[in-house]
Amino acid sequence: MGKRKRDSKTNSDKLNGDSKADEVEMPEYRFSDDVPVKKMKWTNKQRVLVFASRGVTFRDRHLLLNLRKMLPHSKTESKMDKKDPLLVINDICEMKNCNKCLYFENKKKQDLYLWISNIGRGPSAKFLVENIHTMEELRMTGNCLKASRPLLSFDPSFDSHPHYALLKELFVQTFGTPNGHPKSQPFIDHIFTFTVLDHRIWFRNYQIAEEDGSLIEVGPRFVLNLIKIFDGSFGGPVLYENTHFVSPNKHRAMIKKEAQQKYKDRVLSKQGRAKRDPKGEAYKDIDVYDDVFDTIEPEKAKGAEKDVFRRKRQ
Repeated sequence: MGKRKRDSKTNSDKLNGDSKADEVEMPEYRFSDDVPVKKMKWTNKQRVLVFASRGVTFRDRHLLLNLRKMLPHSKTESKMDKKDPLLVINDICEMKNCNKCLYFENKKKQDLYLWISNIGRGPSAKFLVENIHTMEELRMTGNCLKASRPLLSFDPSFDSHPHYALLKELFVQTFGTPNGHPKSQPFIDHIFTFTVLDHRIWFRNYQIAEEDGSLIEVGPRFVLNLIKIFDGSFGGPVLYENTHFVSPNKHRAMIKKEAQQKYKDRVLSKQGRAKRDPKGEAYKDIDVYDDVFDTIEPEKAKGAEKDVFRRKRQ
């Protein structure tokens, strides 16, 4: 009986010691002789599935890889066929045990759309991605640690409009790396900025310099043009629709119409010039001696006389 009581005491002490060790935070550095301390509990278990549709361009693919590097809590999946409905993505996320999704959809090999969705209950937002520049393309001087936790900076207009406030919460849950994530680093050395300008959301990634705290751009950079916000995940009732959005097809059609109008104006100007400049029989109504009193420079007088004689012969 005495041995059993002692064993039960030692087991309870171990359990108490483990619970205390869970409460202790990881130190900034550790010597090789020190006993390793257990990490903190990972309570915020956000997992983001980042993948694309078939037919994406090389620039879209590089942007996708850059986002995967910056989000250590992300998971990958093979490309999705465009013929499949978007609701299939909810089942794929459940199989991958993900509750957030970043889905890149390419159309006509030139237009890139981004879906950001909260799997299950929603909401979800659809954007047109514009002005894409990847890390490899920019060649910025900034640098940051891979899988480190970023700071999220939002423009004040995110708090003044309800649809921007909803997007802010969606961005925080998607792009914010959970504290204590197994694949993340316990350092904060870069910052994600979301700025609203010209009815668009501008994304930038900056390094926080250790010397003076200045910001150095790392990349990638892109612009999100909001199209619609849906109540459900990849569908459902429309909560907000951007009235300032112009589809890429309509924009290209407007450019073609402007080019056609320029061509029409050029043709009409040529026709008007031909009517104003008389030729052939219209010369009969013109008096040959109308330019007698026009002054001519001495150097060009000889050439002018030849032109007069030539006109008389005609």
